[in-house]
Amino acid sequence: MHIGELAERAEMSLRTIRHYDEVGLLVPSGRTSGGFRVYTEQDLERLLVIRRMKPLGFTLDEMAELLRVVDGLAAQDPDDAPALAARLDEFLVDARARHAKLVERAGMAEEFIGTLGALRASVP
Repeated sequence: MHIGELAERAEMSLRTIRHYDEVGLLVPSGRTSGGFRVYTEQDLERLLVIRRMKPLGFTLDEMAELLRVVDGLAAQDPDDAPALAARLDEFLVDARARHAKLVERAGMAEEFIGTLGALRASVP
């Protein structure tokens, strides 16, 4: 698929996808004879991993590291598996902690909205 379809399916901007290409997070699987980027379903899945990490505040370096772990696990080298699995566990613990903070902040936002609603209801 071309970058436009990838952007649409991932619900991301072309600019963001191009940036991920520039920094090496999401390199297209190929290019057309005219130089246009071509992406596969695997590329889309990789982009969705990146998209899911973004709201949790992972840095580009952390995203790249997780993708290296994922790629390493896909290679199925039994010698690397224990270290990769341990690093994946660390990412999982970190993601859970970041999610908990987001849930806490969302609760505070809901309280604030309730406060504003109550205040507005008291004003004619």
